[in-house]
Amino acid sequence: MKTEPAKRGIHYGFIIVACCCLMMGVNVGLTFSCAGIFYRPVSESLGIAVGEFGIYMSVMYVTSTLMLPLAGNMLEKYSSRWLFTLSSALMGVTFVGMGLADKVWEFYIAGGILGVTLAFLLYLSFPTLVNRWFRTKVGLMIGICSAASGIGGMIFNPIAGLMITDWGWRWAYGMFGAIILVIVTPLLAILLRDRPSDKGLLPYGANMKVSGEGKGADPMQGAKNPDGVSYATALRSPLFYLLILFAFIMMGTSTLNLFIPGYISDNGFSVEQASLAAAAVMGGVTVGKLVLGWINDRNCRVGVIVTTLFGIVGLGILIAGYSGFLFLLCGAFLFGWAYAGVTVQTAMLTRSVFGARDYARIYSNISIALAAGGAVASGGWGLLADGTSSQFIFTCGMICLGICLLIGLWSLRKRTTV
Repeated sequence: MKTEPAKRGIHYGFIIVACCCLMMGVNVGLTFSCAGIFYRPVSESLGIAVGEFGIYMSVMYVTSTLMLPLAGNMLEKYSSRWLFTLSSALMGVTFVGMGLADKVWEFYIAGGILGVTLAFLLYLSFPTLVNRWFRTKVGLMIGICSAASGIGGMIFNPIAGLMITDWGWRWAYGMFGAIILVIVTPLLAILLRDRPSDKGLLPYGANMKVSGEGKGADPMQGAKNPDGVSYATALRSPLFYLLILFAFIMMGTSTLNLFIPGYISDNGFSVEQASLAAAAVMGGVTVGKLVLGWINDRNCRVGVIVTTLFGIVGLGILIAGYSGFLFLLCGAFLFGWAYAGVTVQTAMLTRSVFGARDYARIYSNISIALAAGGAVASGGWGLLADGTSSQFIFTCGMICLGICLLIGLWSLRKRTTV
């Protein structure tokens, strides 16, 4: 099919971004951002420890880790439109099933199914689609899509708290599943398209790359031979493995978000106040992703410093500020900036170190470390907290963020030697 630059009006790439925001804000927002608010009520209802229940999140991360290589191959061979739509439908059915579960092992099975869907909806959805549909403003679009999960958390955490209080956790799970099945899944089926050529278009900004090159210039020329190192070269660089460690630790630290609502409740605050603290984290995630995107367009080093130091300060406030709820909200908000760094800072650090030449292939490998970090930490923190305290695991999180700060700065300093 012949492709041509977009005419006046909204480029369809922005509709694709809206679909990505829907997947991140609703599907991912409900699965990750709202998970913590269910920990205590479900654990108490089933008569088990919070750490034992939280293992379902580890199962989810492990399944995502194992599924990612296959999911990447499937996206090259089959329609991303239908893969994302079917993943959304399967996620909705799984949420409904969680509302009917009576045994903890049933949640482990649900976690495995959710992990399969998240390999598509979280790790590969917006990076794949944005890179297909955009040649300019790629970082901004990635930041917007990524920030949508925080907005979803801000919206749905208070709703979840109210539903759990008034109707119980089973109805809350069921309602969230219905939202995914009735609203998100049909919209993805209707609006998503695989590539710009499906709409007879070039990627957004492709024609802008050739300003001043003449009437006969190839509008895709600006996308050819981008700066950066090859995938093979990256694999031979120690920096590649340092960034894998960076991604692993950042993701593992971000899962402390799951334990903030329980920590708030343990210090004498209500379920509604705990849900507000969870929403404050998501507020920090949302603001952090947008601001970090803006910062990284100018200086990636500053982005690394901001995301890690804000997270360290936030966790410190949570440890020290248990006597004042507003103080706790401030700590939760600042910790959200570290959470934001999982997607935005990891992606931008990878691009800054290795360039754009084989970025998608390099980052797909690093994203496996994100899933692995969540798999180890989400259940591991819970088991550690059961044996120690929330303050102890928050302190460990501060140390982890300090290590990420050093890795990020060192990688940026040594990137010229790649």
